Amino acid sequence: MRHSWFKGSLVLVVAVSAWLYLGSIKREVHIHSQRLQRAHHNESIRGQGMLKRMDKIEDNINRLLNLMEMNDKRGKKAEMKKEKKVVKKVVKKLYPNSYLFIKWGDHLSEEEQKEAESLFQNYGYNAFLSDRLPLNRDIPDTRPARCAEKNYPDDLPSLSVVLIFLNEALSIIQRAVRSIIHKTPARLLQEIILVDDHSTNEDLRDKLDEYIHSINQERSGLVKKLRHSEQLGLTQARLSGWRIAVGDVVAILDAHIEVHVQWAEPLLARIKEDRTVILTPVFDKVGFDDLKITPYDPSAHGFDWAMWCMYVSFKPEWYALKDNSQPGKSPSVMGILVADRKFFGEIGSLDGGMKIYGGENVELGIRVWLCGGSIEVIPCSKVAHIERIHKPYLPDMHAMMKRNGLRVAEVWLDEYKYHVNVAWNLPIQNHGIDIGDVTERKKLRERLKCKPFQWYLDNVYPLLQPTTDLFGYGALINDLAPGKCVDQGPTPGDTPILYGCHFHSSQYCSYHTDGQLHIGAFKSHKQLTDRCVVDPGSGLLPGLYNCKPAQKTRHMLWDFKQGGAIRNRDTDRCLEVAASQDGSFRLVVQQCTSQVWKIQHVFGGDGPQKRPE
Repeated sequence: MRHSWFKGSLVLVVAVSAWLYLGSIKREVHIHSQRLQRAHHNESIRGQGMLKRMDKIEDNINRLLNLMEMNDKRGKKAEMKKEKKVVKKVVKKLYPNSYLFIKWGDHLSEEEQKEAESLFQNYGYNAFLSDRLPLNRDIPDTRPARCAEKNYPDDLPSLSVVLIFLNEALSIIQRAVRSIIHKTPARLLQEIILVDDHSTNEDLRDKLDEYIHSINQERSGLVKKLRHSEQLGLTQARLSGWRIAVGDVVAILDAHIEVHVQWAEPLLARIKEDRTVILTPVFDKVGFDDLKITPYDPSAHGFDWAMWCMYVSFKPEWYALKDNSQPGKSPSVMGILVADRKFFGEIGSLDGGMKIYGGENVELGIRVWLCGGSIEVIPCSKVAHIERIHKPYLPDMHAMMKRNGLRVAEVWLDEYKYHVNVAWNLPIQNHGIDIGDVTERKKLRERLKCKPFQWYLDNVYPLLQPTTDLFGYGALINDLAPGKCVDQGPTPGDTPILYGCHFHSSQYCSYHTDGQLHIGAFKSHKQLTDRCVVDPGSGLLPGLYNCKPAQKTRHMLWDFKQGGAIRNRDTDRCLEVAASQDGSFRLVVQQCTSQVWKIQHVFGGDGPQKRPE
């Protein structure tokens, strides 16, 4: 600061001195010019030219002085402002461990943090932010480039959109409705049906009704609302919307979505070509915290043997097209679906015996393929979908997924139905779970003359890997340490361990008739590699390696019978439990001492075993 002041002062002194000096010169030149004027006219003109140049220099110096004076005033004002500036108060982070505030919310006051966190815990997404965003906000066009070049027929089928919800934030539903109205041609949009699966939120009563009324004043009868008198679950909510729809095509969506530009036309055009195809758009992810959109590339929708949905690759022929705007065949749907309304009923709609949440989309996918239809993903139709941090239906969805998965297996998986039991670590017989009456669904399969599940594996979903050589599966326990289970240990790592039994996926073991002993979650896809227990040949600790490469370089085949030893075929050593001086146990490979092992569930004459208590 001191250096800047000195420099400015120096410039000022030089400028003033120059101005005074030029003034004296100007006077001398003026006197000299008058004398020359009497002597010679040409000399006078030369003197006047010099005077003009001097005047110009003087003007420039005056402007410089004025500019310096202005800068000096600005500097003083800035200094005064800086002195008066109050240091911004640092706001305390009230919820440092909340997922909501990892990358959002630094600007919030403590009161705003409390409100945002409360809403987040209620809804599983940032309802605080949603309430402050425009209902018709702009979202980026994330379609493949070629989609914008496509033209669609004028005479497309009419569309009914069903939005299902349970305790959504009002602004989320309003934004979904508004995006559908704005992004769907009026001539195509027959109706929007809101299905409320018995929400308890008060603002989903009168306030939502007022919003619907305001829209219907613009377009009479466009938005309808149906409310269940009790909570019936996801499947029943979808069925309720479908049953009252009147459009040629029905799109069944979640209510926490926003549709992209020209989302409906490619769906309707494809169904106009083939009414037996069930479609799904490509989802973009809407962050649960900042509600920003992350584009997703087109992918097929698959599932594992536990009936959990997942993204999988299209078949190679789709990639060979080198055009990511083209429809791709898919084994299943994630849940959002678009179908010819009448064909959807002809093929059995959704299984009404499914409870609460999960499995109904997998059942639909398998049934459609086996019974005369097909399923496609349409890349030119994009829907932005909030991925909630938790679901509103139940705090833990596993029990319902397990129950519904067993129901799918009983009706559709034929000789492969035991894979669901294995994936959930349930006994083959007497699993004790009520899956409901499946008589009508089996009659539907007969009536539609559906293909066997083997055809589905061969032609639709070859990535799904059946396992036909199991001897036993579940927790593997040694009689010397009945409260400990064989565990895959810390990951990544190559050493299995003993650990207190919790019967989750890290303790899932499976012994195969070829002698392989696997540890870890039951693998469902061919591209996934199981981990096999090996005897390194020396040392006390067993190893755990990917099975395929281990076949050539490791001692990985074992002999085992229920209630007997686990003996390596190459080294003749056994997988055993060793006690330490402090009373703890560890898993070792050593000379056999006739230790006894049992696995939870076995096939064959011994029958399935009960889980150890």
